[in-house]
Amino acid sequence: MKMNIQPVKTAVIGCGVISDAYLQTMTQKFNILDVVGCCDRNPEKAQAAAQKYGIKALTIEEILADETIEIVVNLTTPASHYPVIKQLLEAGKHVYTEKVLSVRLDHAAELVKIADNKNLYLGAAPDTFLGSAIQTARYVVDSGLIGEVTSCYCALTRDGEILNRAFPFTAKEGGGFGFDVGIYYITALLSILGPVKEVSGVVQTRKPERPYYSLEKFGETFPVECENFMSGILLFERGTVGNVLFDANSIFILPEKPSLVLFGTMGILYMADPNQFGGDVRVILKGNNEPVTMQQSHAFHDECRGLGVAEMAWAMRMGRKNRANKELAYHALEVLHGIVKSSETKSNQMLESTFEPISPLPRGYTGQGFFGFIEETGIAL
Repeated sequence: MKMNIQPVKTAVIGCGVISDAYLQTMTQKFNILDVVGCCDRNPEKAQAAAQKYGIKALTIEEILADETIEIVVNLTTPASHYPVIKQLLEAGKHVYTEKVLSVRLDHAAELVKIADNKNLYLGAAPDTFLGSAIQTARYVVDSGLIGEVTSCYCALTRDGEILNRAFPFTAKEGGGFGFDVGIYYITALLSILGPVKEVSGVVQTRKPERPYYSLEKFGETFPVECENFMSGILLFERGTVGNVLFDANSIFILPEKPSLVLFGTMGILYMADPNQFGGDVRVILKGNNEPVTMQQSHAFHDECRGLGVAEMAWAMRMGRKNRANKELAYHALEVLHGIVKSSETKSNQMLESTFEPISPLPRGYTGQGFFGFIEETGIAL
């Protein structure tokens, strides 16, 4: 049986570091995407990316004017997300953006409203929750293997100064450790446990002036304008209580050793790094003392940034909701802003948004059959 579905013409705005991962995935792994061009405020970057991936270097005006381009992938820095996405939506383009949806919550709400009013798809990273590790963890939880999930915990530490110097946007609003990295953990938990109804927390910017160590700027300092410490408590609608900790004032351990654990009435589930698509999922069941590694129930264990774009393209063609959707992205952003507001007001914060449960990806070879897997994901053979 052959499907006669037209690939979705796609363009990329922003040819920075993360664009390589996206372009490699979108041009080589998914038949549903036809990547035709890229754009950057630095024309030389756009030209280099275009040459590397066999596409065209375009201006944003050319992208906006080309009616055949349906999806635009926004890979600009967080501070640029709102104006870039708004311009694209108002021009009638479907948009998938690197995280977060927008720096400010009210701006994100405006983008969601524009997309709704124009009947446009708006998706957002992280899409790592569609990878094999988090999908396998979701499968374990949904099966009831560890019973009712009563609590969860996640933590990650880094030396943020190193990243601040290498990637200056991580010292600016929207690039802080909670919003830039914690969003992976929040989204992973939301995809498995559903919406959060209440949050509290402590957010800090420790040592807001940091020294340069380069010869050119030795003795000078740079400001850290965003959070580098975030600790929060999440109360999920289903009753699970979660603790999150993101501390960029510690040390780098390579490879990183994050913690992401779900505690159930019949067992404990140890998840992999939610910043990756794959990784071991380990379970200890009641009556045992040592964890066992679960076989992966789903595909996509290698680097696959752009999977969310392909999944959204298939959603457009199949007339259904995409999984890395704007409602999930907005709710994740509200969780982070809620923790910030709780820290400022010294009070718990009730969340106003919610989202529909995210259906898991098909299990491919072992679930709905190989054709169902192709139909849902569009993976190239």
